[in-house]
Amino acid sequence: MHLNDEMVALLKSGRINNRLLCELATHKDFIKFLADIEVYVDGIASMQIQNLNSLVDTVRHEIIERYRPGEDDQHLRILQAAHIEDDEYFSHMIQDDISAIVRDIRAAHKSDSESAPPTTIAEELKQDLEDVANFKGSPLEKQAALYCKRLGINYNKLSDVEFRQLVHILEKSKFFKSYVGQRKKRK
Repeated sequence: MHLNDEMVALLKSGRINNRLLCELATHKDFIKFLADIEVYVDGIASMQIQNLNSLVDTVRHEIIERYRPGEDDQHLRILQAAHIEDDEYFSHMIQDDISAIVRDIRAAHKSDSESAPPTTIAEELKQDLEDVANFKGSPLEKQAALYCKRLGINYNKLSDVEFRQLVHILEKSKFFKSYVGQRKKRK
């Protein structure tokens, strides 16, 4: 398999996500990604880019010598813009390759239990607060309903005894407002 000792040690170490590495390596565009890296690392295309840049520079200098255009000449600006920096070119190309691969892998794992939920906690809390604001009941019941909602408890299925126990437990929290005198039997 031509794995060196460092790679074998890395795979065994648990420091990286081997499953993710496998998905990356088996993605349909991974071979293209590696080929683009190889072209850059080996300098295969760099020589051709340098040749093209030299040709553009030669034409640009010839135009300057022959026609003496101003520095803001459109044709000179086009030739200047045609100059390619191979590091920048390959960085963009490789970044585009890996971005497409990572987007595909991310989309494939959207529903995994380890993946982030589609909504943020702030969005969920905002929705819960809106739901509780429309809740019919006393301030105590509204607050208990909010705590139930955040904990994933169906408030409507609580018996009167469970409701009183919940309120008794919640009263121990510094965040729970006590509504003395407003305690009444739930409807």
